[in-house]
Amino acid sequence: MDTTAWQLWLIAAIVLGALEIKLSGFVTLWFAVGALMAALMAGAGLGFDGQLVVFTLVSSALFGASRTIFKHVFMRDAVRLKTGVEAMMGQEAVVMEALSDPHGGTVRINGELWMARSLSGPLPEGERVTVEQIEGLKLWVRRPSASHEVALPQPRPKKENAGWD
Repeated sequence: MDTTAWQLWLIAAIVLGALEIKLSGFVTLWFAVGALMAALMAGAGLGFDGQLVVFTLVSSALFGASRTIFKHVFMRDAVRLKTGVEAMMGQEAVVMEALSDPHGGTVRINGELWMARSLSGPLPEGERVTVEQIEGLKLWVRRPSASHEVALPQPRPKKENAGWD
């Protein structure tokens, strides 16, 4: 039985496709498609060097574009997950060591102890606070009620006959 180039490329595409099903990492899929395209080119009479070029270009292009394709198709509505220090902003912590003005103290957040400084004056041990900012390894916190306070200007009393009539 004499095998031709297109049959070998087709066998390679089937083997790579089977590997993709087994591994499911969307890596060998692109090489299977490249082998399938090379089989089509071999069937059309393109030489072996041309077949290798088609296989390489198609596989590389699909492999390189796959992250972008999947990100735009499957991840377009995904919410970005905050992790690490970014996730602590706005969370509640408990004062473990009183926060005094010059030195600060310690707070517990997510089961970890962090050095902290207060943005709303001295805070006693056991008080719940909100993380407002992070500077290096130090958290800046304030009382939850203080984080929402807004100083409104006091209305001026009306003056009668101020001379602007």
